[in-house]
Amino acid sequence: MILLAPLALAQPELSVKWEELTAADFASAIQKAQGTCLLPFGVLEKHGPHLPLGTDLLNVRYVSIQAAQQEFSVVFPQYYFGQIFEAKHEPGTIAYSSNLQLAMLEETTAEMARNGCKKIVVVNGHGGNTSLLPYFSQSQLASKKDHVVYAYLRPAMPAGGPPKRTKTDGHAGESETSNTLVSHPNLVKMDRATQQSGADLDRLDLPQGVYTGIWWYAKYPHHYAGEGAAATRELGEFQMKAWTSGLVNAIRAIKADQASPRLQNEFFDKAGRPLETRQ
Repeated sequence: MILLAPLALAQPELSVKWEELTAADFASAIQKAQGTCLLPFGVLEKHGPHLPLGTDLLNVRYVSIQAAQQEFSVVFPQYYFGQIFEAKHEPGTIAYSSNLQLAMLEETTAEMARNGCKKIVVVNGHGGNTSLLPYFSQSQLASKKDHVVYAYLRPAMPAGGPPKRTKTDGHAGESETSNTLVSHPNLVKMDRATQQSGADLDRLDLPQGVYTGIWWYAKYPHHYAGEGAAATRELGEFQMKAWTSGLVNAIRAIKADQASPRLQNEFFDKAGRPLETRQ
């Protein structure tokens, strides 16, 4: 009787999605990612008459997953605890208090760090977070940390690609609708894109340099900026590829970054003994 050796089973490829990993695979994934984890950051808000409430979250997580598969990193589950007070008049908006937003982000990044994420990249998918995230990143210096938080705020799109057909292209407009045609085409209701106007009403008359929180509502009371009906999948493919490529480059740079952790530790050491800092 001949005994055959058991067939060696191929090891499944590690998922980049935090929630899909087993505990043992999570530990392996953190090691493979060199402790680099992505926190895609969106909100729940109206996106014109034609896009889903979670558009920001859906698109930024799509891009984060695509980027993590090219430059391995672990992607945190759906996170929508961002700043969206300006959409509280629209159905479906979830606007947490500012204290809770900061506390949740602090607790979440701390828990990610406790689980081995020593370089945490908060990938922004929502325009209303562009003031919140730099402030949060700066606030990381308030107390000693064993991890570094990086905010990826999504730079401007590169030149080239399909020409845009609209002048006003903001919230739920030509670009964002095009992007969602790539990430979640089944959720786009293109037949509804013209049911409301996304025109800029420009209802404030204030000097340059004066800021007030009502500025967005003064311009776009329907929470719609542009013309979603002008969207094309071709534009979306170009923009989503560019967004993903930029994030891949950022992840690689962050993995290679030795200066931020070193300087942060140096800062914390000096902050504990300010009278000894050489003048």
